[in-house]
Amino acid sequence: MISFSQVNKRYPGGYQALKNVSFRIAAGEMVFLAGHSGAGKSTLLKLIAAIERPNSGSVLVNNQNVGVLKERALPYLRRNLGIIFQDHKLLFDRNAFDNVLLPLQICGFDHRESSKRVRAALDKVGLLKREKSHPIALSGGEQQRLCIARAIVNRPSILLADEPTGNLDAAYAQEIMAIFKSFHQVGATLLISTHDTSVLQDTRVRTIELKHGELQPAASSAAPAGPGKSAATRPGQA
Repeated sequence: MISFSQVNKRYPGGYQALKNVSFRIAAGEMVFLAGHSGAGKSTLLKLIAAIERPNSGSVLVNNQNVGVLKERALPYLRRNLGIIFQDHKLLFDRNAFDNVLLPLQICGFDHRESSKRVRAALDKVGLLKREKSHPIALSGGEQQRLCIARAIVNRPSILLADEPTGNLDAAYAQEIMAIFKSFHQVGATLLISTHDTSVLQDTRVRTIELKHGELQPAASSAAPAGPGKSAATRPGQA
């Protein structure tokens, strides 16, 4: 479960990235986060992972107020989160296997279990045969799939993705979304930031829209809010 209550985030210099944002995502739900470049999407995801902290309001993840967590508690929070960054953050001096292995090394998994999990994650995204390849030898779509493998190798309950299809052609974008939907089907909670209008056409997935840091009201045709839904969200296209 993810819950924002009257969240404000202002950066040094006075830039207001988020303004009184409130919404709720139920456990096991898949949600799109829509909005123009600079709308506040990346900031919102960073608040969930406690990479950034709110100036006011509360951010709850599994009923834990992550905005006030001590630094020593952050590794425990992030073990339950898979994060796919917009700029990949791959290690280009390591091969695909070692890139995916890194989160397990940080968490102290033994070598046998780590190797098993890494190969399962690479197989899930179709990169098992490329485990010895370095990121520079992979296409843009393969690099994105490698990021997904690294994010899910720890088997997190929540997966956050920042513009995962932004630099991909339509065919690769469809492949990436199919991978996400497979995680959702096994019970993971997904929040996917995107401005890809083709992705947002999927009316089966709820959409939350930001505009200049503010949550936009639901369209008049939206379904009534129910469990896990905020009045300021809508199904379908942003």
